[in-house]
Amino acid sequence: MASEQAPRNEPRQQLNTGPLSQVTRWMENLNETQYAYLLLTPALVLLAVIALYPLLDTLRMSLFADSLVGGLGEFTGVTNYVEIITGQRTASLPSPFLPEAITVDALFNSALIVTLIFTLVSVFFETIIGFGQALVLNQDFAGRRWVRVAIIIPWAVPIVIQGMIFFLLFTPGIGLFIGAENNPTLLQQWGIFGQTPLANTTESTLIVIVADIWKTTAFMALLILAGLQSVDRNLYDVARVAGASKWQMFKRITLPVVLPSVLVAMLFRTIQAMRVYGVIEVVAGCNTVPSLSCLVITTFNQNLFGSSAAIAFTTAAIIGIMTGVYIIGYAREEV
Repeated sequence: MASEQAPRNEPRQQLNTGPLSQVTRWMENLNETQYAYLLLTPALVLLAVIALYPLLDTLRMSLFADSLVGGLGEFTGVTNYVEIITGQRTASLPSPFLPEAITVDALFNSALIVTLIFTLVSVFFETIIGFGQALVLNQDFAGRRWVRVAIIIPWAVPIVIQGMIFFLLFTPGIGLFIGAENNPTLLQQWGIFGQTPLANTTESTLIVIVADIWKTTAFMALLILAGLQSVDRNLYDVARVAGASKWQMFKRITLPVVLPSVLVAMLFRTIQAMRVYGVIEVVAGCNTVPSLSCLVITTFNQNLFGSSAAIAFTTAAIIGIMTGVYIIGYAREEV
């Protein structure tokens, strides 16, 4: 009997000691963190293929000179970066990368400065206004659903439609905010806008910022609202019993809990704002409002592939640095 059972048990023993069984036991011995990273591995590999490879190829292209006949020229190392940053390449670029002087006109002609101004101003006001909208939506009142829909509608508007709305609003003789020469609007009387704001770099930059705030504030409000709804309501009841004011409850309860959500929302918006292109092209055009993305596309269209790649990789590096700052701040809040 023992001799007959031995052959029957051999396949089961081989199954328990086979490669699949070993992999299964190895996975069972992983802790939660290791198992989470294991599940993320396919996504990380896919991200490396989709994002990392184009970035590395952009770096490779940036190390070659521009060619007058198309394609890439000879290998020049970091010459493109040096000449773009020092201004030696400005004459061949559609707009300067860095300002050529410390004046208002020179600052708003610089692609880097315009992008930073757009990012800082738009993200700041979107966060403040979005936070206020989230606080309103977090309250229980009649018609809250309709208020939420009204806030979300601008976010659902396509970029092309958004750009055309603000283009028409500030077109002389057509727009609501720009009147005829003999009938100026209040914005013109106050000196905020001239007769042709869409042809002025400074005024067009302001219009683009307002257009972005109008559309993207809802995105910030929804992300912050998700953080507000994670706050334990019992904490407010305890604070009221203790005699805390609304400001004290906001400062001691609401803000500490929702701050990580605010940082995540600001991170997403900063990355998007640093890559702004569509709304600029529709409202005023890249020739009027230069940005880093505009500079990359216009140089690429002029067959300046080496310069375009250098500006693109520099933009990615700046975004990476800003992302690192947010991640460090988020990690400190979590601790």
